Amino acid sequence: MTPRPADARADDEGVDAAGAAGRPPVRLPDLATVDVVDLARALCDIPSVSGDEAVLAGAVAEALAGYEHLEVLRDGNAVVARTGLGRAQRVVVAGHLDTVPIKDNVPAQVRDHDGETVLWGRGSVDMKGGVAVQLVLAATLTAPSVDVTWVFYDQEEIDADLNGLGRLVRTHADWIAADFAVLCEPTSGAIEGGCNGTLRAEVRVPGRSAHTARAWKGVNAIHEASHVLNRLSWYEPAEVVVDGLRYREGLSAVAVRGGIANNVVPDECVVTVNYRFAPSKSVVDAEAHVREVFAGYGVVVTDRAPGARPGLDHPIARSFAETVARATGAGPGPKYGWTDVARFAELGVPAVNFGPGDPSLAHADDERCPITQIGHCARLLAEWLS
Repeated sequence: MTPRPADARADDEGVDAAGAAGRPPVRLPDLATVDVVDLARALCDIPSVSGDEAVLAGAVAEALAGYEHLEVLRDGNAVVARTGLGRAQRVVVAGHLDTVPIKDNVPAQVRDHDGETVLWGRGSVDMKGGVAVQLVLAATLTAPSVDVTWVFYDQEEIDADLNGLGRLVRTHADWIAADFAVLCEPTSGAIEGGCNGTLRAEVRVPGRSAHTARAWKGVNAIHEASHVLNRLSWYEPAEVVVDGLRYREGLSAVAVRGGIANNVVPDECVVTVNYRFAPSKSVVDAEAHVREVFAGYGVVVTDRAPGARPGLDHPIARSFAETVARATGAGPGPKYGWTDVARFAELGVPAVNFGPGDPSLAHADDERCPITQIGHCARLLAEWLS
């Protein structure tokens, strides 16, 4: 492969590695020769909390622009690199650049944990390990058996309307058109098909205000909210089989607010609930279910996103699942959390989750990823794509 000038084949926004005001640019190691774990560690150490991905996006774009087999495009802090080999099919491999805020867990370290060597630090699981796999393979797979679009996007960890992949879907859907997609979210190196949908709603409990010295004159909305909480305590979440995978649902209170002063009986209490629903349900079905559970109360839906079916009936998906099963002895499982595979589903592109790291450690203060999983995911993706 022949390196090219850093600004070659980029869009109008260029590939400048400079980021936030006053912050110097950074450069990534040579992607063709770097060890994938070393690269993951370097990525963890580049500040990239949601909304602050400019430096990392610039470094990614600059590094990828040096390879003749890739066309590099950029939209804000989302970077797309794609082959144009004229293959019969195209696969998208995507991952997000941002992390949740750090908490005394950078710089990243390679350390021993319970007899296992891990990459420890913010982003090691969610999802700099997966991004490192993408970057190394983007540079080194010069002649894959399918055309590949590598997508690195911003602002996944915050409000859905800011999500960089969602922005690409709205403004540059042609950049990410494909027959199949792999999202490198953490799955402990297994395939997790589709994802649950998610809905947040506010359940409003009315009361009547009064002075607390004469509390009997009012109706305490916070006390009345116990009836809403009791419904949640008694609620039995469903398990739903979708295309052979069993998805577990959940309905949880995630916030309670009420009261205006320490000497006033509150006249309203609001319980915020989060419903995770199987991908066989539509958002309309999910909303109707939440309203049924809380019948008699005002329900205001504040956020909702559909799930995605597993997508494993597509021939490309089956070939990938077979590649992973041969190496691990395990078949695909369901993805319980919502992920951006749902955005590909909106485009009619079947997609699965596959990446290094235990998803239960994502966002944890002791976030850590076994280095063997990073190498495992790189090897299996390379084998399948080539």
